[in-house]
Amino acid sequence: MAAGGKSFLADAGYGEQELDANSALMELDKGLRSGKLGEQCEAVVRFPRLFQKYPFPILINSAFLKLADVFRVGNNFLRLCVLKVTQQSEKHLEKILNVDEFVKRVFSVIHSNDPVARAITLRMLGSMASIIPERKNAHHSIRQSLDSHDNVEVEAAIFAAANFSAQSKDFAAGICNKISEMIQGLATPVDLKLKLIPILQHMHHDASLASSSRQLLQQLVTSYPSTKMVIVTLHTFTLLAASSLVDIPKQVQLLLQYLKNDPRKAVKRLAIQDLKLLANKMPHTWSRENIQALCESALHTPYDSLKLGMLSVLSTLSGTIAIKQYFSSAPGAAATTARSFDLVKLAQECCYHNNRGIAAHGVRILTNISASCQEKDLLPLEQDAVFGLESLLVLCSQDDSPGAQATLKITLTCMVKLVKCRPHLSQSVVESLLTQLHSAQDAARILMCHCLAAIAMQLPVLADGMLGDLMELYKVIGQSTTDKKQELLVSLATVIFVSSQKALSSEIKTVIKQQLENASNGWTAYRIARQASRMGNHDMARELYQSLLTQVASEHFYFWLNSLKEFSHAEQCLTGLQEDNYSSALSCIAEALKSYHKGIASLTAASTPLNPLSFQCGFVKLRIDLLQAFSQLICTCNSLKTSPPPAIATTIAMTSGNDLQRCGRISNQMKLSMEEFRNLAVRYGDLYQSSFDADSATLRNVELQQQSCLLISHAIEALILDPESANFQEYSSNGAAHVESEYERRMMSVFNHVLEEVESLNRKYAPVPLSFQRYFFQKLQSTSIKLALSPSPRNPAEPIAVQNNQQLALKVEGVVQHGSKPGLFRKIQSVCLNVSSVLQSKSGQDYKIPIDNMTNEMEQRVEPHNDYFSTQFLLNFVILGTHNITVESSVIDSNGIVWKTGPKTTIFVKSLEDPYSQQVRLQQQQGQPPSQQQQQRTAYSRF
Repeated sequence: MAAGGKSFLADAGYGEQELDANSALMELDKGLRSGKLGEQCEAVVRFPRLFQKYPFPILINSAFLKLADVFRVGNNFLRLCVLKVTQQSEKHLEKILNVDEFVKRVFSVIHSNDPVARAITLRMLGSMASIIPERKNAHHSIRQSLDSHDNVEVEAAIFAAANFSAQSKDFAAGICNKISEMIQGLATPVDLKLKLIPILQHMHHDASLASSSRQLLQQLVTSYPSTKMVIVTLHTFTLLAASSLVDIPKQVQLLLQYLKNDPRKAVKRLAIQDLKLLANKMPHTWSRENIQALCESALHTPYDSLKLGMLSVLSTLSGTIAIKQYFSSAPGAAATTARSFDLVKLAQECCYHNNRGIAAHGVRILTNISASCQEKDLLPLEQDAVFGLESLLVLCSQDDSPGAQATLKITLTCMVKLVKCRPHLSQSVVESLLTQLHSAQDAARILMCHCLAAIAMQLPVLADGMLGDLMELYKVIGQSTTDKKQELLVSLATVIFVSSQKALSSEIKTVIKQQLENASNGWTAYRIARQASRMGNHDMARELYQSLLTQVASEHFYFWLNSLKEFSHAEQCLTGLQEDNYSSALSCIAEALKSYHKGIASLTAASTPLNPLSFQCGFVKLRIDLLQAFSQLICTCNSLKTSPPPAIATTIAMTSGNDLQRCGRISNQMKLSMEEFRNLAVRYGDLYQSSFDADSATLRNVELQQQSCLLISHAIEALILDPESANFQEYSSNGAAHVESEYERRMMSVFNHVLEEVESLNRKYAPVPLSFQRYFFQKLQSTSIKLALSPSPRNPAEPIAVQNNQQLALKVEGVVQHGSKPGLFRKIQSVCLNVSSVLQSKSGQDYKIPIDNMTNEMEQRVEPHNDYFSTQFLLNFVILGTHNITVESSVIDSNGIVWKTGPKTTIFVKSLEDPYSQQVRLQQQQGQPPSQQQQQRTAYSRF
């Protein structure tokens, strides 16, 4: 249980303090200076770990200069180790500050008499091409080494030439002719030509260079028809077209031509592989004729392996805009029908193929056509797709092999997609899945349960009648002893929770608990409880959390489970709310709040320095405040009955000019309630903005909570507090006393009516139990920013001294750190840095200063490169005293949305009076005029 739990709640890990950056670098430096080769090598290969841990330029610059020294004076094996470290740490190269010095030390080895040393140096230069793309001495050395008689050196020069061509337009233009001569030269061996040709894929910096490279490759394809040459040339051709973009349609035609006419299977396979690459990169450039030609080749080929490849390309295209272009109306209707017939015929023919992969691509094409094309003549394909999917389901669910499982995943994905686009097919698809569940292998059952849960989340099609089948299967699985048993129990329980939209019956709960007792695995029980919390079955979740409390090995885990138990109990209390019974509603909310307060105390105890559980705490605190706001609103609505307006309410209203005062104190209470809900909405918005790593379902849930608060606040304002909403009838021109009483009567009736509306709105929202979303339990994406400010004091409490007539240049550097799945939900486009300063204490004379000089407020946006960013701010500190500088970072994702991720860093600056001004002030105090020489020594005299 403890081992599994670390994915969401890590222990504080109080152990030995790790070395700081300088100490770690000194340790490695000691190893580099050792006389033993083994210790030197060990020190070198530990540098990538150091860069990963301390990824800031000041350390990386020092480390790379030390490595360059080792490269300069060491033997070839040490040089090879340094080369490998450089290649592993490529994204840190741009943080080297003394690039010239680093290159100078490395480049000195190029003049060695040892060709191996020269070869390693060339590879080193090639690995550094991103930071020295225009170094002419490196360009010259690569050209020279291409003419070497040593094969190792020539191969290294080819590697370096490819890297520099990718980075430098000048080098690519200059080397292109030399590469061309070498490839066409008779003296160049064939194996060397095969290595030289791929350099041409980087000749895409301008149109003329790309065009000349393309002509050369065209000549090579026709001049050297051997299999290896054709394969390498065609692949380089494709990569060049994919980079230069303009030649993709020509390249597709060329590859289709080779696929159709070349008899060699190796060439056909390469053509299919490259067509797949172009289909993924630029599907909109494929014409109807291209897809038609591919269909014809697939229909006529006798080889299953080639047919599988072609269908793979077609299935990729069928999920893009290309399929709509293919089926769009053409000038000749007959031609369109023939074209569509070919693709459909191919897909229908392949649906029942004895090769599983071919069949999977066949049904995928049919599914994509059914999902994206709404034409009436294509509607019958829905049934073909369903029949094909059902046959594949039967075939793959009986097989435990990895190939069958991969095909089953494709099949189930297609089922979910088809049901989403064609809801009327859901019943038959779900029935076929439930039928197969009984006879399927365990690995297949898990995948099928995931599919059922996905369908049921989109469309609640799992009727109560189907629950019986699921419960029978749950009993059977609980008695089995297979290795997939634990995973299967969780997957099947999830389907049961999703399918029973209302509360679970006592029979279902009993069956699940019995099987879990037999399984005796705490981690499985926790995962099922977690799924119950996510699906809103809080009663079941509470019982499971309660049973797990005594099975954990750490007090942090105990408090975590205890808090989940209390939260589940609180939400379970809310399910007992009745719309018409106010007293029971208040008591239910009070009971829920009691449990929530216990839970938040446990949740705070469960947090650790490494896992502060900030989202969980923030979410629960908002839920507590929301329930309190609902409780207060119910009491306020009832207070009109218990505390009607006083007799002098009319006089107060006329005196104040506010007609709402006629209703007594309830109008002020309603205003307070409206403001409370509005503040809650703002806080939910802040929580949303701080949850950059949350999955989309969690964010939707937070947004819904925010919208419910806004809705109620708007309802209170529109119905009660906004005078324009009370459109009363024109009163008669009778006596004043009659008018006043009639007005009051009508106003009170309107007020009571809208009060009932607010009460009913409150009753509808308050009892909705909350579902705890995935991000509450699991963090699938992890992104954090680490900032470093310079200048920075040795001691954080010490201020940095700055003279008040000077500006402080504050450099802000940052590193973006990722977890195991970077960019899973959203990626960082740029980082927004906000710098502000506040005067904390004044030490100079108290005289008036313009407001502009009191504070600094600046903002800059920087785009991280290789997860590193850097920028500078110029700050003024005219007022003498201590200033507090705060640097706060937020991130902007690829959609332009700002996320307040933090962190926030603070430093102190002490603004001191400059010596000259101080001297002048002292002289003035003593009554002495400043000398002529001193008058000239101002800060601007030198300009």
